[in-house]
Amino acid sequence: MANGQVTATGDYLSRMDGDGDGRVSLAEYQAWMLYAFERMDANGDGRLEPSEQPGGRAPLLTREAYLARLAGRFNRQDANRDGYLDARELAAPPQ
Repeated sequence: MANGQVTATGDYLSRMDGDGDGRVSLAEYQAWMLYAFERMDANGDGRLEPSEQPGGRAPLLTREAYLARLAGRFNRQDANRDGYLDARELAAPPQ
């Protein structure tokens, strides 16, 4: 998925919302946010070694652990607990 820089919440919503239903599911959120992991994973092995991460000192991070971290962030942002993020929840400061 090509991910360009976006500056408005509506832009995030429209780009993350793969099925066009006006809200972002966990799967859509993870698919959008996974680009950062994939860009850092220089050797494509699904693991970020310390040398592949900013600063070079972070512990090993697997793709699965990164997806779990994203799920935690998603769940904290999902203020109404409906399993989706709407524009208001996307615009809210990170929890």
